[in-house]
This record gives sequence, C-alpha cells and structure tokens, in this order.
Amino acid sequence: MKKLLFVFLTALAMEGYSQQSLSLSDAVNTALKNSFDIRLAKNNLEISNINNNSGVAGALPVVSATAGDNEQLTTINQKYADAARDVKRNNVGSNNLTAGITGSILLYNGYRVVTTEKRLGELQRQNQQLLNAQIQNTIAAVSVKYYDIVRQQQLLQTILQSIEVSKQKLSILQVRKEAGLSNNADIYQAQLDLNTLLQSKLNQQLVIQQAKTDLLNLIVAKPDSSVNIADTIVVDRSIRLDNIRSALKDNPQLLSAASQVQINALIEKETAALRYPSLRANTGYNFNSNKSSAGFSLLNQSYGPFVGLSLSIPIYNGSASKRQQQVAEINTRNALIQRDNLALSLEAGAVRAFQSYTNALEQLETEQDNYRLSGRLMDLVLQRFQVGQATIVDVKLAQQSFEDAGYRLMNLNYMGKIAETELKRLSNQLAP
Repeated sequence: MKKLLFVFLTALAMEGYSQQSLSLSDAVNTALKNSFDIRLAKNNLEISNINNNSGVAGALPVVSATAGDNEQLTTINQKYADAARDVKRNNVGSNNLTAGITGSILLYNGYRVVTTEKRLGELQRQNQQLLNAQIQNTIAAVSVKYYDIVRQQQLLQTILQSIEVSKQKLSILQVRKEAGLSNNADIYQAQLDLNTLLQSKLNQQLVIQQAKTDLLNLIVAKPDSSVNIADTIVVDRSIRLDNIRSALKDNPQLLSAASQVQINALIEKETAALRYPSLRANTGYNFNSNKSSAGFSLLNQSYGPFVGLSLSIPIYNGSASKRQQQVAEINTRNALIQRDNLALSLEAGAVRAFQSYTNALEQLETEQDNYRLSGRLMDLVLQRFQVGQATIVDVKLAQQSFEDAGYRLMNLNYMGKIAETELKRLSNQLAP
C-alpha cells in the first residue's frame, strides 16, 4: 500500500513540476482582484459615494447666470398729438441685451432635504454591504471549486492505486500461464479489468481538467492556463450552530435588506414632504438694455441687485402626492417582509448546512477506518493471490471495496468542507 502511494505521489509531483502551483489563498486573492461581479459592486459603491452629497440632496445654494442678445428689424408706425412728430419707418434696427446672475437656497420644504441626505447615506451603506456579500460569495465559490479539484485528484489517486494492483494481478497471471498454472480466461478478464480502470483514469483526468478550467474562469484567469493544485481537505471541527446563529445578524445580505427597509422609510418621509410648503430665498443681479434706431424710446437700460423670497404651497394635484405616500408605505412594508423572509431563509440554510456538516463528521471517522482496512485487504488478497490462495474474483472484489471506500471517504470530506464553507459564508466569517 505504501509503495503504491509513493508511486502515485511521485508521478503527481513530476506532472506538476512544469505547472504553476496554485494555493487556495492565491486563487481567492486573484478572484477578489479580478472578479467582474466584485468590480461591478465596487463601481456601484463608488456611485453611491459620489451621490452621498449635500448638493445632490438639494441642501446647497444654486447659482446660475443668464445672458441674451437679440437683434431684430421691425416696421414702426407711431402717431403723436403733434402730427409733425409722427414716425413711420420700415426695417428699423433694434437690440435687446439682457444678462443676470441668480442665486437661490432652499429654506424649508418639510425637511425633505434632510431626509434625502439620510437616504443617500443609507444607500452608500447598503452598497458597501452588497460589496461585502459579493466578496463572501466569491470566496465561497472559489473555495468550493478548489476543493472539488482536490477531491477529484484524490479520487484519481484511488484509481491509480487500483490500476497498479490490476497490473500486478495481470503480471502474476502471465507468470502462472508460462508455468502452465493459469488459463487465458483469467488473463483476458484481468486485461479487461485493467482496461476499464485505464478508461476510468482518462475520464477522471478529464473531470479534473474541466474543474480546473471552471476554477480559472472563477478567478478570471486564462482558461487554458496550466496549474497544479497539491492540497488536502481538512474540515474545521470546531463549528457550533449557536455561534453561527448568533453571527447571522452580521450577514451582509441581511444587513442590506435592513438598509432597504430604512431607505424605503426615508422615501416615505420624502414623499410626505411633497405636501408641505416650500420656502426659497433668491438673490442676484440683473442688467437689461434696449436700443432702437427709431420710435418712442431710443435707449432704455436698467440694472441692479435684487433679493426676495418665494413661497410655494401645494393645494391640489389630483391627490397624486397622497397616493405616492400610500405606495411608499406599502413598499416599506414589503421591505420588512423581505427582510424577515431572508432572515428565516438564512437561518434555515444554516440549520441545513450544519446538519450536513455534523452528518459528514460523524461518518468520516468510520469511513477513514474503512478506507484503511480496504487498502490492507487489497494488499493481503493480492499477496494471497500471488501464492495461489485467492482467486482473481477475490482480488477484483477487494479492489472494488477499496475504490468504493475511497470514493465515499473523498465525497464525505468534500461534503463536510462544503457545509463548513456555507456556514462561514452565512455568518460572514470567510476571509481571503
């Protein structure tokens, strides 16, 4: 058994010699750096950071400048009490020049500006939480795929060890045949068994290659890159359900849902403020110049500063504001329902994952013993076969028991690791 394991590990080392070694931390860090989903989440966070500003909320003054210069030709027909002063001319040129600068600031609108500022801040926090959620999801996805490759490689190890036994079995039969102690039927059967295992090896290598391609896609690397993954699956046995449940409050998706409740409540207040009066202070400076080559006035100029207040009182708009407020209240209730539903789903997911986790741990020790025993049994039966105390069927059954135990052990390890990863993702405990 030890000899077979040494042969496999040597072959694996030679295969990975020319490949780039990829650890789980390297894969996770690469994914966090290159992930398109994370980059999109970061862009959304940057947008919310930009929008979280008093000017966007409408709390800062608004200053604007205007200017206009119009030239026109008109026909003038003006009559005075003194007929000698009558004017009648065609194509009279005139010019109208206006310029001004105006500044205004909102003094009161039912605290809508204050509420908008709070909403923009809450949106920024929500986008930060969504970014954290995407980071947790990315780490979990990379970890799951990485350990799937480890599992498939360990399954390949079991196949290679069984292949080595089949080769020894075939060699023993060929020696027996030369001595006249074996028949062609046993040799043919042994060769068929070996060929089946060689096909299983090729299929398993394809599974590993495709799993590596999937991992490279997750970390946004070239899908045809050559990487070597030499790792084992070690399940953290210290997880407790009570600790996971108490940490669910830190789940970024749940925090984002709670932020959505606050955002909708603030939108509700903003909508209610539409029914309040709006008071604005205005100031500025205007310049106006009118010139004409004929008519009552040849030049008229006015300029100077101004200051004033403007009050807008909503009286009736078809009850649109009231209906908008009612819809906003319903949206807030919906957000509360969605948050509570998400909280329940997260807790149910944690319980299911913990059930898988504990079940895998309970079976692991027994399956590890089964794997060791099946390996010893396969070595023993092969030795007995070599001295003629066991049949080819006995060897095949021992091989089958060894392969089945290997598959069960690797799958249990993987199931336990997947459940552990999911529990840590739900409780926001995954770290690069």
